Amino acid sequence: MRKTFTASAETLKPDPRYNSVLVSKFVNYIMWDGKKSVAQGIFYRAMDYIEQKLERDPLEVFKQAIENIKPLIEVRSKRVGGATYQVPITVTPKRQLSLAIRWVLIAARAKKGRPMHLRLASELIDGFNKEGAAYTTRENVHRMAEANKAFAHFAR
Repeated sequence: MRKTFTASAETLKPDPRYNSVLVSKFVNYIMWDGKKSVAQGIFYRAMDYIEQKLERDPLEVFKQAIENIKPLIEVRSKRVGGATYQVPITVTPKRQLSLAIRWVLIAARAKKGRPMHLRLASELIDGFNKEGAAYTTRENVHRMAEANKAFAHFAR
């Protein structure tokens, strides 16, 4: 039987500057059309800007921002009888990370008129301070789960 290759956190190499697998994963999410050097440039310039702006270790700011944005619970549609319910379920750690990274990048890409590294830096700083669009998305997901907790018994 042949094994197929899947890129996961276990096979991902740490990035050259911070020696972090999380940074490598984030850079891969930024990347478009296989242009990794462009994605790394965006990320590293954003980190330099964060360091200059906050005068703190940018890697710690980045990790804390991602941690603050990770959702603990989300809603999934579940069909019971003829009705569809929004059922709150806990989020696995792998999905938490994936959603947090995705929300940060969606929020950064939605801002217009500035270079990507500045938009990304501002979104990470906002996430670090528990504000901004990505954090708002997390809060909305939590609010939705809280509103639908009466349907929690439908979870698998």
